[in-house]
Amino acid sequence: MVRKIIHIDEEKCNGCGACAMACQEGAIGMVDGKAKLLRDDYCDGLGNCLPVCPTGAISFTEREAAAFDEAAVKANQAPGGCPGSQSKRIEREAPDDLMATARIASALNQWPVQIKLVPVHAPYFENANLLIAADCTAYAYGNFHRDFIRNRVTLIGCPKLDEGDYTEKLTEIIRSNEIKSVTAIRMEVPCCGGIERAVKQALMASGKFLPWQVVTVTTDGRILE
Repeated sequence: MVRKIIHIDEEKCNGCGACAMACQEGAIGMVDGKAKLLRDDYCDGLGNCLPVCPTGAISFTEREAAAFDEAAVKANQAPGGCPGSQSKRIEREAPDDLMATARIASALNQWPVQIKLVPVHAPYFENANLLIAADCTAYAYGNFHRDFIRNRVTLIGCPKLDEGDYTEKLTEIIRSNEIKSVTAIRMEVPCCGGIERAVKQALMASGKFLPWQVVTVTTDGRILE
């Protein structure tokens, strides 16, 4: 049958894997560092993968393709669930010295999270509380998911190691979407000042007046008051 289905431009694909994570049916996988449509009958043609692609490598096309087979998708997901679902919470064992039988659920609500990889426009930005974090903060502060990621859209980066400046992209994200608030979280070390400056400059350049705050984490994992 001829129907609407996704098309992936391999030349534009940067291998970030965002589309595979967004595809709730498991139709997309990563092969040799590139996104691939693995099975036509797993693709429902709704395009959850389109808005998360940072390079515009995914589009709709109409061609001869097998019909979407919901039963086949469910059968494939049955053993362990769909690895690409954004709504699925990944559970990990807590360290033995905290609670031997506890399970900690991830609070992450979207993918990708790298500032350089996220699209400027995505559904999850609408009415979002935005968290812009230096990536080391998640390792230094033990309750990062509970206290910061939960109920926020998370963007991360390293102002020392990443090339370029985040200001322009953050400005466009804030300007182009209905952002409710912005929280910047950085380490106390001087090189982390770059992410704080980028957030402040982006807020000013966006022309919007939003609630915002900067949180600083110490190298021993405390919140600096």
